[in-house]
Parts: sequence; C-alpha cells; structure tokens
Amino acid sequence: MGGSTVLSVSEADDAVLVPLPESGRVYRDARRVRLGDSSPGGRLRYDAVARYLQDIANDDAVDSGLTDALGWVVRRTVVEVHQPGVFNEMMHLATFCGGTGRGWAQRRTSIAGDRGGHVECVALWVQIDLETGRPRALGDDFLSVYGEASGGRKVRARLHHGDPPGDAVTFAWPVRFADFDVFNHVNNAAYWELVEEHLAGSGLRGPIRLEMEHRRGLERSHNAEVRSHVSEDGAAWWLVDDDGVFSSATIRRMS
Repeated sequence: MGGSTVLSVSEADDAVLVPLPESGRVYRDARRVRLGDSSPGGRLRYDAVARYLQDIANDDAVDSGLTDALGWVVRRTVVEVHQPGVFNEMMHLATFCGGTGRGWAQRRTSIAGDRGGHVECVALWVQIDLETGRPRALGDDFLSVYGEASGGRKVRARLHHGDPPGDAVTFAWPVRFADFDVFNHVNNAAYWELVEEHLAGSGLRGPIRLEMEHRRGLERSHNAEVRSHVSEDGAAWWLVDDDGVFSSATIRRMS
C-alpha cells in the first residue's frame, strides 16, 4: 500500500497554529505533571498531553453552558513539543476556537510550564448527536460562544495521512479493558500510548511535531496490529486490521 505519510503544512488549514485571539472566549486551566503523567526519565508523556487536551476541551464546553457539551469526537490532533514538561512542573493551559466548519471546529491549546515546558496543539473536533452518534451541524449557540475567538476562520475536516507502506514492520497491539471509555470506544489518549511505546526506537529527540489522525473507532471485537515505518526524517505508525486503518500517527523533528 502506498500514500504520503508526512503532512504538507502549507496545504492543511486545519494544522495552522493560530495565535491567541485578541478578543473572544479563551478558557484557562492548569495541571501539575504527576507520577502517572511522567516517563521513567521524568518527561511529560504524550498520552498525558492528550488527556490534558481532552479534559480542558470538555471542561471548556461544560463551562460554556452549551447543550450536549460532551458531544464531540476528535478527528485529528497536531502537537508541537518545543520543550517537554517535566515531573512536578505546573503546566498552564489556554484553549480557544481557532476556526469552524459545517459540523466541526478547530480547538487551539497552548501549554506553558513554570520550568520552561512549552507545547502548542491544535485539534479538529467533530460535533455529534449523543443519541444517534451521527455528526451534526454547528448551531448558532456554538457560534455565539466561540465565533468571536475564531475570527470567522474556516477549516476543513479532511485527513492527510496515507496508508502504511509495503515495507512497514508489523507489531501486535493488544487492546486492554482500561483503554475503553464511557462511549465503549478506545479513548483518544490511549492511542498516544502507541506513540510512546515505539518512540524509544526512533531515536528522535529535540523539538518535535506529532500528528494523530482517527479514521474509525476501535472496538472490543476488533483485532488490531501496528504497522511501523522509521526513516531519517521521522517515524510513522498505523493501527490497522484486515478492514483498514483505525488511526495513524507521525513524528518528525522541527527545525
């Protein structure tokens, strides 16, 4: 199977890290890097970053007073790690709407630690009807809360990663009970554990850019495996079964 595994940022409006807005809603919170968030070397793990992003998104939506505040699924996340947080560091988060589409919205989050940790993130979330599980259009209530911060910027909901190449290495990936959330799907943060598990073998260090895309939900009945491809430019992983790709992740150095 072929296909591009590296995103061309110039072609992806949903991956642009727009700055904090001059006006409009910005929701702020803080998290201390705890033992459960840290690698053996004391680095803030990427699955922990994904939980931070998920939690502040949920907290912001609930605080906004919107109906069906939890009716969102993440489709794509980009994380730029300029300097990782470390154990016991206080990480300050600021999140806002960076753009909208017909039934989706871009959530930008900046994370700054009191010891120099610096992580910039952008995620594309699709709104769903909690009763049917199907996507639905953004309403005027959403735009009245988040529209000003977005500045009217429009983003697309397409994915950018290709399929795994034919020379990708295959690994087993057992799905665990603890990976599933209240929607009975593997939680977003659990996918980032795949990146952590395989990152050590990539040799990538320094400022890095990670991307995660989700094509379809991984459920208990699925038998998944990982396809891995490492090169001088970076690394990529795909979680797959016989019917295709569930999710994919890429990592590369930033200049």
